[in-house]
Amino acid sequence: MKDENEVNVLDELNKGACMGKDAIHFILDKVEDKKLREELNNQYKGYEKISNKIKELYPEYNDDKPHETNAVNKVMTWYGIEMKTLTDESTSKIAELLLQGTNMGIIEGRKLLNHKSVDSEVHSIAEEYVSMQEKAVENLKKFL
Repeated sequence: MKDENEVNVLDELNKGACMGKDAIHFILDKVEDKKLREELNNQYKGYEKISNKIKELYPEYNDDKPHETNAVNKVMTWYGIEMKTLTDESTSKIAELLLQGTNMGIIEGRKLLNHKSVDSEVHSIAEEYVSMQEKAVENLKKFL
């Protein structure tokens, strides 16, 4: 077993990736804009790629599985999306909600990069995670 920082960072990144996948899954049926649907499918694949990299690397640091979002967080994500789109399911509103969540992921990812000392493999995954989300923000802005 290596440093606990690596396990913590991988767990937090995996939870963030799971949260991103959950949000996209819950909101996709509300998306009518073909280009936004395509963007969200690409983002979903990006989160899956990150999650798969974490699952491959995790056994080097811990015998358990990486943390994911729990059932309560999934329900809260779903409920939040339902409430915030109750009166407005426009492309702009959906992009706004996704931007808010993605920005929270960027903030958490940057905090991990700035405050946790980890080996190069974990650092690389964290950089990829943040970079993917920063690109997603730029792409989502077009739908506001």
